[in-house]
Amino acid sequence: MAPRPNWKGYLKLSLVSCAIALYPATSERERVSFNQLNKNTGNRIRYKKVDAETQEEVASDEIIKGYQVDKDVYVTVEDSEIEALQVEATHTIEIDSFVPFAQIDARYFDSPYYIVPNDKVGQDAFAVMREAMRAKKVVGIGRVVISKRERPIILEPMDKGLRGMTLRYPYEVRDEKEYFSEIADVKIATDMLKLAEHIVDTKSGDFDPTSFVDHYEEAVVDLLKSKQAGRALPKSRAAEPPSNVVNLMEALKRSISSGKGTPKAQKAKAKKADDLRKQPQFKFPIEGGQTKQGKSAAKASTQTKPVPAAKSKRKSA
Repeated sequence: MAPRPNWKGYLKLSLVSCAIALYPATSERERVSFNQLNKNTGNRIRYKKVDAETQEEVASDEIIKGYQVDKDVYVTVEDSEIEALQVEATHTIEIDSFVPFAQIDARYFDSPYYIVPNDKVGQDAFAVMREAMRAKKVVGIGRVVISKRERPIILEPMDKGLRGMTLRYPYEVRDEKEYFSEIADVKIATDMLKLAEHIVDTKSGDFDPTSFVDHYEEAVVDLLKSKQAGRALPKSRAAEPPSNVVNLMEALKRSISSGKGTPKAQKAKAKKADDLRKQPQFKFPIEGGQTKQGKSAAKASTQTKPVPAAKSKRKSA
């Protein structure tokens, strides 16, 4: 089932407009997530909102926002007062300008979205704006209000739709000079630079996100499968920290002779990991971090009843 749109409204360029919908382009639901349990009973842990002084539980309708201006001194704000501050045009993304995508500093990137036309009437207008940007090799910059906050957003042609990317404000991006100013100016020997460039060449390739392997997620899934099957957990040994480079030239030469970490090797490792995930070993599938293909294969091969959870004296909520 396709996700629900985060936002519905209109895309406007001068006097041309069309209805659109924004869908989140990323998701973290596929990651393994844990619940907190009472170690003694196995019951879920629930949290209550309590008064810091009286320790009495406070109902949701009795909670207001407060900004601390001094110790134990707050400026209180009602939800209605926040609502009154909402900016205009909350349901319209108006393109203010067009810029080359290469000019946008990646530090300002926030959250990606897929933008699609939301009715048949406006599809022509949507296509005209998309193809005009594609022809001129530019992206549009506008503003959008999501979750009551206004954000700059860029709109870039992507296949038959648009990719939206909300941007951070300048005050949210730290100045690199605070971190780079004390880095020493180093004169690099020509032969060392050539060796380093050779290593770069051997590892060069095309951007391929399918080669990425989430090793932590893999380890968590393996841990859960082992515990579910009642197998003894393997004893892990902490990786030794890399030693400081004493002879840089010698280290560069050794790096050239090693084929580890090349794009080809990384892709092969990622494929092997994904293939292992497609082999369900237990009645209850653990799908953390799987690709869509891996999930489909696991679901098709696990139609038996799930393994019942360990019995505990838990009360019904």
